[in-house]
Amino acid sequence: MEDHKRTLAGGRTEGPKAPKDPVEQRSGFFVLFETAIEATARPEGRPSQEIYLEGSYLTDKARFTGGVTDEQMLALLSSWTGFRQLVHSIGISVKTDREQAEVSFLLQNWGKTSKYESGTRLLIPCPVDGTELILRLEDIAWSADDAAPGKFAFEFSRAGELATASIIFYLHEGYTVPELSAEPPVAFGSNEYRDMIGKSLVHSGNNKRLKAAMEKAVKGEDVTIAYIGGSITQGAGAKPIHTGCYAYQSYVRFKELFGQIGGENIHYVKAGVGGTPSELGVIRYDRDILRDGAVTPDIVVVEFAVNDEGDETKGNCYESLILKILAAGNRPAVILLFSVFVNDWNLQERLSPVGLHYNLPMVSVKDAVTGQFRLSKAEGNVISKRQFFYDIYHPTNEGHRVMADCLAFLFSETYKSLVDREDIILDKPPVLGKDFANTRLLDRKTHASAVIEAGGFTETDTELQMVEMDLNPFGTPEFPYNWMHTAASGQDSFKLTITSKNLILVYKDSGSPEFGKAEIYVDGRLRLTADPHENNWTHCNPVILYQHEHTQEHVIEIRMAREDQDKCFTILGFGYNG
Repeated sequence: MEDHKRTLAGGRTEGPKAPKDPVEQRSGFFVLFETAIEATARPEGRPSQEIYLEGSYLTDKARFTGGVTDEQMLALLSSWTGFRQLVHSIGISVKTDREQAEVSFLLQNWGKTSKYESGTRLLIPCPVDGTELILRLEDIAWSADDAAPGKFAFEFSRAGELATASIIFYLHEGYTVPELSAEPPVAFGSNEYRDMIGKSLVHSGNNKRLKAAMEKAVKGEDVTIAYIGGSITQGAGAKPIHTGCYAYQSYVRFKELFGQIGGENIHYVKAGVGGTPSELGVIRYDRDILRDGAVTPDIVVVEFAVNDEGDETKGNCYESLILKILAAGNRPAVILLFSVFVNDWNLQERLSPVGLHYNLPMVSVKDAVTGQFRLSKAEGNVISKRQFFYDIYHPTNEGHRVMADCLAFLFSETYKSLVDREDIILDKPPVLGKDFANTRLLDRKTHASAVIEAGGFTETDTELQMVEMDLNPFGTPEFPYNWMHTAASGQDSFKLTITSKNLILVYKDSGSPEFGKAEIYVDGRLRLTADPHENNWTHCNPVILYQHEHTQEHVIEIRMAREDQDKCFTILGFGYNG
């Protein structure tokens, strides 16, 4: 990988010279605009806020943040050649509250020869008082191997540091974009805002369990509210992630509404894992929510409406997870929360029949915000997409607040309503399926129900997906009790003998070139070749190996693909239904 930066006497690093012509007169568009950023601890390198640009990420930012509508201009952003044709210079501004803060801007291109290694890597210190730093592209010695913009990042000296950042692309002559005007702040608390929030209540549902939890709270008894879902539940887009996220904000609202003075009797469990569907949620529920029996939640908010496109079962795992929660002896309340992407998409149409079937309360952020997104401020827009979305997937702090207020509206409306006499009926045929309702986790720590020969998978991977659990600002590793094959491992395969109806393999996805493919055999037949570069970032990837009506014994064999025998592969664990 090529590093292009100038080091001056005394160790100072100098960026490219300021452009000779007045950049401020050029047409340009923002890909970040006064956006909150946070220094997240990384397994390697300095704490950082990363902004990936590959695929449609950069064009989506140009479209939704910058207001670019010209399809030819958007197409130029997908390659480095096109990017250079369009973009004259990049303006970066960073503002922190701490004058001594150290922040550097990283621009990394993906390479043609080696995606993550052969492209230009430009690292430049930034002023932290909001002064704009200008990078004129023609002043930089770029690698001839640059293929496409890969990522931006802001690197900090310490984890947890907060800042506000803007990135603007100034364009070459001949290219123009409409100038975007500043928007007024969101009028939280206005009548129009309250009307918008009111549209989120899709279905009040049977309130017996939710009201029981509220009554416990009012009496001063201990009540636990838990959240399980994807990256939005993890808090992505919220700064700081642990207190800005919708989960924490709605927990605070619940404490304010029903808790004792100080709210000491209301407890909080958050277990969102980015990039994962309910197919993984049903495996990790006992560990991440129940904490293997140490926690008994009274209310569980389930948020998988934008993650479950990756659920192979198309809703069977989702309904199974709902039933797994509802069947607990303490009869917890379940709230279905439907979040939304910037293109107004979610899986509410697929998943809401589950809520109707069991008469569960359902809250739709999509129903609240998408209609008014199409309005101008003069026509009654309350919050714009630029204000609601941090990127095309995740909410800003304002967006997380909207989500929290939608849940708080359900809380207040439920408390005012008469209690339902009868409980939810669970003993009836499922809508989408319940084959995975009794799924349990099998990993290196909990594998007494199976026979395992680790073979060449004897190491333990410590570079895992990290998630901010509960109120922690730091990451907790997902699936730390794993089996890892390394370049130095032997070629013996991993063998698992287990008796079960269903089996889900969870393996590590990675962007590292050190990882390679593994072949997965079920009873001697090749079931699939697992590619850890399917998504190219460190996270947990579940895949169903088999699904039967009756319990059977199976032998699973995992061995490195012939061309990747000198590479790494990590088996994070399994989910099985005995």
